[in-house]
Amino acid sequence: MNKHRLVTAFQRHVGNPILRRLPFQVLLETTGRKSGLPRQTPVGGRRVGDEFWFVSEFGEKSQYIRNIQADPSVRVRLRGRWYSGIAHLEPDDDARARLKSLPRLNSAAVRAMGTDLLSVRVDLSSAPR
Repeated sequence: MNKHRLVTAFQRHVGNPILRRLPFQVLLETTGRKSGLPRQTPVGGRRVGDEFWFVSEFGEKSQYIRNIQADPSVRVRLRGRWYSGIAHLEPDDDARARLKSLPRLNSAAVRAMGTDLLSVRVDLSSAPR
């Protein structure tokens, strides 16, 4: 089994179900490109003004990145409050450098597990939803 499949299986069946329940875990909510249903994924990132930045460890192979490509309208839960936004994939951003400005523990995991790092910027609306 390759690294991507192994890590994805662990995240889908063990890590994400636990993390989604933590009240202050940052969550990214996308719309499923096939189902049309909301999909919530725990992410580690940082808000900078009206932007939220994070790095996907598997780039365009990640299901939530594919959902963003189909519909960039997302919501982000920060400190227990939901914010609407528009996600932008930033392939020209230096994802390894970006990780240095994001939460340390998550960044270490993304660096260790990732095979195709991709920076993502979410332009947040100012009001929580």
